[in-house]
Amino acid sequence: MSFVMRPSGWLTGLSVCASIAMADPATTQRVTEGPPPIVLTETALQVHRSGLLVDGHNDLPWRIYDGVGGSLDRLDIGRPQPGLQTDIPRLRKGGVDAQFWVIYAPPESARDGTARKIALEQFDLIHRMVRRYPDVFEFAGTADEIVRIHKAGRIAALIGIEGGHMIENSLDTLAEFYERGARYMGLTHSETIDWADSASDKPRSGGLSAFGERVVLEMNRLGMLVDLAHVSHDTMRDALRVSKAPVIASHSGAYAVAAHTRNLPDDVLREVARNGGVVMVVFFSGYIHPEGASAMADYFEQERALKQRYPDAEQFETAWSAWKEAHPVPGGTVHTLVDHIDHIVRVAGIDHVGLGSDYEGASKMPAQLEDVSGYPCITQELLNRGYSEQDIHKIMGGNLLRALRRAEKVAREWKD
Repeated sequence: MSFVMRPSGWLTGLSVCASIAMADPATTQRVTEGPPPIVLTETALQVHRSGLLVDGHNDLPWRIYDGVGGSLDRLDIGRPQPGLQTDIPRLRKGGVDAQFWVIYAPPESARDGTARKIALEQFDLIHRMVRRYPDVFEFAGTADEIVRIHKAGRIAALIGIEGGHMIENSLDTLAEFYERGARYMGLTHSETIDWADSASDKPRSGGLSAFGERVVLEMNRLGMLVDLAHVSHDTMRDALRVSKAPVIASHSGAYAVAAHTRNLPDDVLREVARNGGVVMVVFFSGYIHPEGASAMADYFEQERALKQRYPDAEQFETAWSAWKEAHPVPGGTVHTLVDHIDHIVRVAGIDHVGLGSDYEGASKMPAQLEDVSGYPCITQELLNRGYSEQDIHKIMGGNLLRALRRAEKVAREWKD
C-alpha cells in the first residue's frame, strides 16, 4: 500500500486499453499525457494469454476490511465494482492468473497492540473470499500449485504481509502467519520498527538489527519470501547480505528512474541479481513517475506531522486533503512503467523483474492501467520495445515462480 485512499475516495473508471484496441476516438482522446496510447494487437493478446501472469501486490483485503467491515455480501467482487480497481470480471479481462492478496495493518496498530489481530482477521477474510468464488479462485501455497491452478483455469490466490510490525516482535507469530498462508512479508511499511528501518521514517538500526537478521533467516527456514518494498536502502542491503533465499520487492521501482527512497538503487539491483531475487515493478505513479517521486518525497512524514498537529479526525482530514491537493502526482503512462522494467533489465538482467501493481493501495495509476484489466497494455509495450515472447513471460510471472521455487528448496534443505 502506497498512497492510501479513504473508502469515500475509491477510484472509478475502467482501463482504456481494450477500448483503444477497438479504435474508440472518444476513449483515445482521454489519454493525452506523454506518448500516444498503447494500441493492442492480436499478437500481444496471444502472448499475454499464453503466459502466466502473477501480480505481486493487491490491497483489496484492506479495502473490504476497512471499507465494509469485511463483508463479502456488501462488496461482491463477482460483479463489476466501479468504485474499486479490482473485481472478478476485470481480473479475467486483464488475464491475471495468480494474485498476491495483501494483508495490511496501519502502522499505529503496532503501538496500540492490535496489529496481529487485524492481520488475522484479514487472513480469515482472504480465505472466505477464495471459498466464496470456488470457480474463480483456489488457494496456492507453492509455485507448483500456482501452475496447476492456472492450468485448471482458475486464479491462484496467495497471501503477502505488508509490514513486519504485524508479527509484534515474535518469531512464533511469523510462523503462524506462514501456516495461515503467507508466502512473503514486507519487513516494514511506512514506519521504522524495532528491528528494521523504513524508507519513509528515521533510521533506528542502520538497516536491520540483530533480531531483524533473525527474522530474515526464519523466513528463509519457513520458505517465506523476504520483501524489500518500503524498507530503507540500508535495510535492503542488510537483508540481501543475510538472506539465503531469493528476495523480492513486491511493489517497487528503480531509483535511477524515479528518485524515491522506496525504489531500489542500482547497487541493490545488482545484489538482487546475485541473490536470484525479483523486483516486481509497482504501478503507482508517485513512485514510478520522476515528478511523482518528488511530490511523494515526504508524504508519510507530512501525514504524521499533520496527525500530531490535528488530533481531531475531521480537522486532520481537512488539512491532509489540502496538502495532497497542493502536491498533485502526475499520472504518466504505460511507457513510464516500462521505463522501470527497461532499467532493471539493463542493471539486474531479464531474470530479475516482475509486476507488482499496488491496486487498491494507490490513488494514481498510469493512463491505461487504471484498474486490473489493463495488464495486456504492458505486454503490448514490451513487444513494441523488442522484448521476446519468452522474456515477456518471465516478466509476467516466470521470474517470480523461479524465485518462489528456490525459496521452497532452501526451506526444505534447512529442515533436512
